[in-house]
Amino acid sequence: MAASSFADLVAKGLKTQPFALVDVGCSGGIDPRWRVFEPGLKVLGIDASDAECRRLTERERNPSAEYVAGFAGLPDGHPHRHKTSIETIGYLVKQRLSYVRTLQIRQAWLAKASHEERMRQNEWQTTELASAAETIVVPELLTQRGWTNADYLKIDIDRDDLEVLMSFEGRFEEFGLMAVQLEVMLVGSDAELQHTFHNTDRFMRRQGFELFDLEVRRYSAGALPGRYIWPTPAETEFGRPFMGEAYYALDPAAPNGCRRTLDAEKLAKLAAVFSLWNVPDAAAELLLAKRVVFEPMFDVDRALDALAAQAQPDRLRPRSYAAYLAEFEKDSPSFYRREGAIGLGERLLAAWQAFRRPRR
Repeated sequence: MAASSFADLVAKGLKTQPFALVDVGCSGGIDPRWRVFEPGLKVLGIDASDAECRRLTERERNPSAEYVAGFAGLPDGHPHRHKTSIETIGYLVKQRLSYVRTLQIRQAWLAKASHEERMRQNEWQTTELASAAETIVVPELLTQRGWTNADYLKIDIDRDDLEVLMSFEGRFEEFGLMAVQLEVMLVGSDAELQHTFHNTDRFMRRQGFELFDLEVRRYSAGALPGRYIWPTPAETEFGRPFMGEAYYALDPAAPNGCRRTLDAEKLAKLAAVFSLWNVPDAAAELLLAKRVVFEPMFDVDRALDALAAQAQPDRLRPRSYAAYLAEFEKDSPSFYRREGAIGLGERLLAAWQAFRRPRR
């Protein structure tokens, strides 16, 4: 069963709140998985490519979605402004990677490519860009737009990602943010202002967030290029961990609680986020911890069955939540890989499951 099955159940149970998404680096459009909340989906997308924001605006059918062109970062005068750039981390490593050589080979072709093709190749810098004269400070833009309640923040701008994140320091609770998706760099030094995963992780934990998922992307060296995973030059089948995607959220089900109190609809949306992140166990834990809160909104047992089905993608007739737990309590062989070599069928299934996993 798709993760959207549980999220759809939650979306139908929401009575007063939309799901509010802030997407900084929205080129290519918002992740389709969030559309499950429509018509109760509110979007503010920000991107440096003016041409891409115009394209997204023209094709958008959701009246509650807005796309703003501009470079996001810290305000003028901030002591950390322009000191966190990705280029200061990855430059020495980046020039040694195979995908950079592919871009050099394709340079003449890319110069003549359409806007859509350039965006597909992640060559947003070569598109028609917004003015860099005035920086968008995202929290200030939210205030200007009257956003008093947001749920989800995504930052992926291939530039000063950490700078954008730092603009929210001490303001996550003000806007009600409970889940954050960040592109992180897995190379760099121990410098405190570099856009590295370790600095991002420390920052998020200071804000009261926990890490719920981490995707690692490997990039091969030009000395021995690896096969690209996608139809475009980027991550490869082997190579050093170069960058990744980190998923942070509040953890209301933690034994020691969480710094903030979330109302019923916020908790329900957070559970849906966990499911859409493909961590249905975290969603189930939250449902069990807050069952009384959720019961007026939707059938909790039915919701648990949907999460259990998500945990069994290889079964045509997945077990109910109760049956699934009963099997686990019996230490069933179904929770283990069989002894011996991994068969072709199992390899194909693992590859298919990895392919279906949402990636941005």
